Amino acid sequence: MKYILIIGDGMADYPIPELGNLTPLQVARKPHIDKITTMGRSGLLRTIPEGLKPGSDVAILSILGYDPKKFFTGRGPFEAATRGIKLKENDVAFRCNLITENNGIISDHSAGLISTKEAAELIKALKKTIEEPDKIEFHSGLDYRHFLILKNSPESLLLKTTPPHDSIGAKISSVMPIANSKKANEIATILREKILHSKKILESHPINISRIKAGKKPGNMIWPWSGGKKPSLESFQKRYGLTAAVISAVDLVKGIGIYSKMQIIDVPGATGLPNTNYEAKAQYALQALKNNDLVFIHVEAPDEAGHSKDFKLKIKTIEDIDKRLIGKILKNIKKPYAIAILSDHLTPCKIGTHTKDPVPFTIFSPLIKPDKNHKFNEITAKSGGFGLIENKSLISLLISSNENNK
Repeated sequence: MKYILIIGDGMADYPIPELGNLTPLQVARKPHIDKITTMGRSGLLRTIPEGLKPGSDVAILSILGYDPKKFFTGRGPFEAATRGIKLKENDVAFRCNLITENNGIISDHSAGLISTKEAAELIKALKKTIEEPDKIEFHSGLDYRHFLILKNSPESLLLKTTPPHDSIGAKISSVMPIANSKKANEIATILREKILHSKKILESHPINISRIKAGKKPGNMIWPWSGGKKPSLESFQKRYGLTAAVISAVDLVKGIGIYSKMQIIDVPGATGLPNTNYEAKAQYALQALKNNDLVFIHVEAPDEAGHSKDFKLKIKTIEDIDKRLIGKILKNIKKPYAIAILSDHLTPCKIGTHTKDPVPFTIFSPLIKPDKNHKFNEITAKSGGFGLIENKSLISLLISSNENNK
């Protein structure tokens, strides 16, 4: 048996008035996903445990069966692993966005989806000016996603930081890093100073001057968030007895794969944006299944549309996932196989950020008796044969021949 796990990041949503109070999943043309739903069984999955903030980091760990309350220290170290950044025991890695600041307000969490090439030049400028090698390091990543490492600083785990995508329109002063203890006060002060200093360096950089002249948003400030120490995950193969590969353009997802010892598949043209190469992801997934029992395919595009509050774009990304990714896989995969499709969390277009709601999922497996659902969306999933699943990984459902599901 071969297994396929497909996550459309943030593709689940709330009803949208402009769509007649339907969701993008209800409106999108997705015959292949609906076919899987018809052949399989649906339900709702709670991916965000009580007390944790909704995000792909927590949600994907939950989906894969790694309790985030035990294994999640922060997003930073997972992403840093993808870039080959080696952390020592007491180092704390922060995800560090390049953002657009405008008159003291966060106006864009991604600096207008700045390119990797442009961003690398901006990070290089920060390394020359405000980096302190024994204390603070900057590392380039993909497009607006970069890293700030606090060396030998376990107190940094006591900081409270706010994701920039949750802070669009907020005053910089209201969402700055703050200390949750006296020990972290000094660290919080240093980070706040670096954030403000970065504006002085970046606003006059030739890259940003050119972007402004071209009508683009500048990457004129850094924003560190979700710091953590390197985690320790049991290998996926040891946990489930299956070899696995992961396909994603997003450093976070690759980092989870690295720490769980999955094979990391790099796909040409995979961008983490709506222009990603869906066909290549399908092609490389089918190749990966020749040497692995399971392939995990992650598509970031719907989440980006949700953060942009662009429901038309979200509909398009869902349709692209269906036609250009899943359609190609179903046409070429050899039997027997089982496949699961879900959102990791909701990213509702009307609010532009993540929520804790249970997500719809559907599973086809020759070992699971179908329910009566024929469409995949947030509403039909409520009446699916799996019901509401809590405190159980989707992988366990996917690979199980549980007699109760027959």
